[in-house]
Amino acid sequence: MYVGALELDVLLGDVHSLKQKRSAVRPVVAELRKRFEVAVAEAGHLDLHRRALIGVSAVSAEVGHVNDVLDACERLVAGRPELELLSARRRLLGPDD
Repeated sequence: MYVGALELDVLLGDVHSLKQKRSAVRPVVAELRKRFEVAVAEAGHLDLHRRALIGVSAVSAEVGHVNDVLDACERLVAGRPELELLSARRRLLGPDD
């Protein structure tokens, strides 16, 4: 079994409150969940209104599938015009870890 975790640090566009931040981040989280069947949540920068840390995790029997899913999630977030992807960090755990 392989577990992959992806941290996406994003900068939000024209957002001036935490309420606006939630309304910008929530659809992205929902789309990732629905499209790729991954576990995803806003996992950091909770008190900043223009930054968000989105955490994504995937589990599979094959490491290649985990990488493919996390790559697709990163591309989806990077392609959103209302977000600027600042950084993406990935961790993989396998049977030898």
